[in-house]
Amino acid sequence: MSDIDFRVVIPARYASTRLPGKPLLPIAGRPMLQHVHERALQCGASSVVIATDDERIRDAAAAFNATVCMTAPEHVSGTERIGEVVERLGWGDDVLVVNVQGDEPMIAPALIRQVATGLSANADAAVATLAWPLDDMAELQDPNIVKVVLDRAGYALYFSRAAIPYARDVNSSVATGGLRHIGLYAYRAGFLASYARLPVSPLEQVEKLEQLRVLWNGLKIHVSIAEEMPGPGVDTPADLERVGRLLAGAAD
Repeated sequence: MSDIDFRVVIPARYASTRLPGKPLLPIAGRPMLQHVHERALQCGASSVVIATDDERIRDAAAAFNATVCMTAPEHVSGTERIGEVVERLGWGDDVLVVNVQGDEPMIAPALIRQVATGLSANADAAVATLAWPLDDMAELQDPNIVKVVLDRAGYALYFSRAAIPYARDVNSSVATGGLRHIGLYAYRAGFLASYARLPVSPLEQVEKLEQLRVLWNGLKIHVSIAEEMPGPGVDTPADLERVGRLLAGAAD
């Protein structure tokens, strides 16, 4: 491993439309949040903090010896919640912070480290994230899968739930050229302190994608192709069942 220094924050909220109490749902005998936390501990970060506004999550995290920072309930995104953590803990503006979502119990530690490295290596980027090639037309057209297109230097041009790029003259799933966005972000603490003050983008409101606020305000997002295929996250009961089988099998 390189000597890059970074920190991980896992924002976790109890409310979820499709899966209430999602971070605490049991998977292979442990809360989902515990699986995320354990993988984050393996990535080489100097610290791992769970950020929440819910006492049930705080108590569950304390049971597996996690560091918890209680935050205000008004935050509308994980990025804003992490911004409060940065302020409360007094992290300097140059500290690298990785946002690991609390519903990614199979997140690879190597990917957490990769996104931090991507930000460290690109000083003009406000944010770094990851993507994975799409070669399936059905996934390209699925609005639940966020797509991203890049410029020649690896910076995001746009994120969308729509099928981008649209291959007008090609009807082949092999030739989509699309990239699936992986919802893993790295920021500098100084950016996080100012994020909530950035004007909200109309594009962000239409697509329901908070990263569009960054682009709309003229800031850069660097995107690296993931070193390995990311594991599945949990958004639905079917996802929960699938990940449960995978993690139970890995433990056998």
